[in-house]
Order: sequence, then structure tokens, then C-alpha cells
Amino acid sequence: MSKHVTHWIGGAEWTGVADRRGDIHDPATGAVSGAVDFASVREVDDAVAAAAAAFPAWRATSLARRVQILFNFRELLNGRRDELASIITAEHGKVHSDALGEVARGLEVVEFACGIPHLLKGGFTDSASTSVEVYELQQPLGPVAIISPFNFPAMVPMWFFPLAIATGNTVVVKPSEKDPSSANWLAALWQEAGLPDGVFNVVHGDKVAVDRLLEHPDVKAVSFVGSTPIARYVYENGTRYGKRVQALGGAKNHMVVLPDADLDLAADAAVSAGFGSAGERCMAVSVLVAVDPVGDELIAKITDRMAKLRVGPGCAQTSEMGPLVTGAHRDKVTSYVDAGLSAGATLVVDGREHPIDGEAQTGVDTANGFWLGPTLFDHVTPEMSIYTDEIFGPVLSVVRAHTYDDALELINTNPYGNGTAIFTNDGGAAAKFRNEVEVGMVGINVPIPVPVAYYSFGGWKASLFGDSHAYGPQGVHFFTRTKAVTQRWLDPSHGGVNLGFPQNV
Repeated sequence: MSKHVTHWIGGAEWTGVADRRGDIHDPATGAVSGAVDFASVREVDDAVAAAAAAFPAWRATSLARRVQILFNFRELLNGRRDELASIITAEHGKVHSDALGEVARGLEVVEFACGIPHLLKGGFTDSASTSVEVYELQQPLGPVAIISPFNFPAMVPMWFFPLAIATGNTVVVKPSEKDPSSANWLAALWQEAGLPDGVFNVVHGDKVAVDRLLEHPDVKAVSFVGSTPIARYVYENGTRYGKRVQALGGAKNHMVVLPDADLDLAADAAVSAGFGSAGERCMAVSVLVAVDPVGDELIAKITDRMAKLRVGPGCAQTSEMGPLVTGAHRDKVTSYVDAGLSAGATLVVDGREHPIDGEAQTGVDTANGFWLGPTLFDHVTPEMSIYTDEIFGPVLSVVRAHTYDDALELINTNPYGNGTAIFTNDGGAAAKFRNEVEVGMVGINVPIPVPVAYYSFGGWKASLFGDSHAYGPQGVHFFTRTKAVTQRWLDPSHGGVNLGFPQNV
């Protein structure tokens, strides 16, 4: 039977009848596998009302009790991660092992949030003035909204909601309508872990739901991940309504390969980072900058590895790369292949011709799936659309650079600043690059430098709108506001009126 995904409000699935719905597809087959209800303003208001009603009691819940629930959630998620990964594969299309990796990286943030009693310890100064003490409190904001993209339906929400909940906020998640089931699965898991009803809510839908969350007076903060145009829209509209906003946008991540690099290591990294999850990662390597004279040799090594990649259904054990998420997105990415050819780039590997494996193994009919194999362009120049645009698919562009300085200038003049990497065996060159590159996350012989959960994730320039990165210390800061308290306990014998201006002595 076709699945039906609806909202999760106040601890239960919504029982109303939606005015609008969207189709859910199996990307490997192209078939419609279910439908998801789209929220109207009414359903969004109901979800926010549930979060607002739950906030006073959850805010007053002790840190000890919050941590118990977080640990319960962590144990449940760890024990059932395979189940969640299967949901991701069925709706997003990424291979099962990649989906498991997504869950594992989200789980890291849950584990970080379990240390919230330590993370919320404020400063304290005794005798700041005579008999005066000063200290800080970090207090929750209230109901917060999380608007997440299709490419990581479990991990990206988990960048935000563990810390939001741990710090005493209540949450409304608006996942992508393309792969909505993970959010409901997580909501049910929170309930099983003992989270009070209304602390975690889910509304599904499109721009109607987003706009209402951005303008709703009871939503105090918004966390968003998606394309740069939408991130800018979320930031500008959310802040216009007085909300705290962190909006993570798009990327064009460059991987620089210097002449002294281990080219086999670099080729492995370029293929892994360029084509994992079919390139549908905001941290995917989409531009490889080959510094002379390594270009020809490096491209030969990459081409050899691409030919051996197994593209097929995500549920097949042999598959290394799955389909794209929708037919429309596949067609958009494919159009860039045509654009690159028209602009004069050299098409070294044409992903439109890559064979699709795994049908015999799984019985999945892949004829109408949303397929595009790994694609490689050489001699790409900065004015070409395959360089300027975030393609968000399995298309890797190679740009030739004469020197390190040329490569650095290419990255620093790019409007995006999410992630970058350099491959070299020269520690001095790596240190120079680390200090000079204008990008928020840097890898040294690491192609996808996503920080561990106790550091923070986020880019620079057009890749981030707002001041706070995701998770880590900045995540704690984003979901709390600081209150400074100055107190004096007077000796009754020293009472009396004093109209003089208070002085620090």
C-alpha cells in the first residue's frame, strides 16, 4: 500500500484532512510510493501552539531529567539506526551505507547534547565589588523552527534539535516534502524516549509552511539549511519579524591538488567527495583545482576510478552511488552537462552513459529511475555555468591552475565559502593555505572537512546568513540567551538610604 505521511503535532499524528498533498517517489524506480500532507497556516499555527504550550514545563525541567531523555533517545536511535537508514534510502535514493553514515553523524550531535549540564555552566565572579557577586545564566528562547533540506533528511535536523531541546526550547521541524518520513520517525522515537508531548513537532509542506514559521510571533528562532537564494530569503524575512536566524546556504567547494601531493590519495578523495550521495551534498567537492603539472596524470587516475563505480539502487549491497532525488532535479543536473559542452569544456566522462547495476540482485525496475552517473569535465573556466552554479549532482569540474597563488585566488574570489580542501605533503603550504583561504571549513588531505560535533559547522560569504554556525559551542549559543545577574546580600546593620550613584569599589 502507498504510504501516507502527515504532521506530528502535540505528541500525535494529525487526524485532519489536508487541502493539498505532494507525491513521494522512490528515486530508484521513479514510481510514486506515497503522499505527504501539505500544511496550511492553520496546521502550522497548531504546531507552534503545541510547542508554546509545552515550553514552560520543559524549560522548568531539570537538566538531570533532560539528560536522561537525551540518553534514552540516543540509545534508541543507536539501536535502530538501520531502520532509519532504510527510510532514507527509500525516499532519498542514497545507498544504504551512506544513509547509515548520515545517521551516525547526526548521532554525534545527540551525544554532544548529552553533555548539556557542562555546556550550560555559566561564569561566576565573587567579590566583583564589595560584597557583590556577578554571574551569567544561559536560558532558552522558546519555540524554535528547523527548516531542513532533502539531501540529509535525518542528519541536518539533528544538527539543530538535540541542542535546541537540551537547552530547554521546544521545536517545530519542517522537513523537505521530497523525503518527509524520517522526521516523523524521529518524532515517534522522541516520544518513546520520554520527551513530553509538544516539545517536538513536525509540519510538512512547502512555501506556505515556511512563510508562516518565519512570520509567526511565537517562533523565536529559525535554523535553515538549503540553497543560497532560499537561505537569504529565510534570513531576511525571519529577521524582519524579529527572529534569531541561522541560514546555511549553498556551496562551490574547491579541492586544490599541489604537485607534491600523493596523486592516488587525491584521486580517491576526489571521486569519493565528488560522487558520494550522487553529489547531493553541500560539502561535496564540485571543483578540483589541479596545480601544474599534475592535471593530466590526476585526471587519468580519476577517470580510471570513475569507470569502476557501481551505480544502482540504494538497497543493493553492491551499489556505491544511487539515483538523484527527483526526476526534475535529475533533468536540471543533466542540463548542466549540455551547458558545459556548449561552453567549450572537455567532457572526459559522460554520466549519461554510465550503466545502472543491481536490478538483477534486488528485483528493482530501474528503467524509470532518476539516474545520472558520475560526470567529469576538464578545462573548465570560471565564467562557465558548470563552475559558477551549485549543480548539486554528480558533476566534477577540473580547473587548471599554474601556481598555488592562482588556485588560492580562484577560491577567494568565489562568492561561496562553505568548504575547501588542499592535498599536499608540504606542511608549510598547508599552513599557508589554512590561514589565507577565505572559507569556513578547511580540510588538509581531508576532502569533506565536516567538523566533529564538539566544533561548529558553517561557511563564510554567501554560504551563511547570520552569525552562528550549526551545533558545537555556537549551537549552544544560538539556542540560548544570556542573562547577567549582579547580586549583593546586605548586612542588615549597614542599611539606610543612599541616593548616590552606585560605584564599584
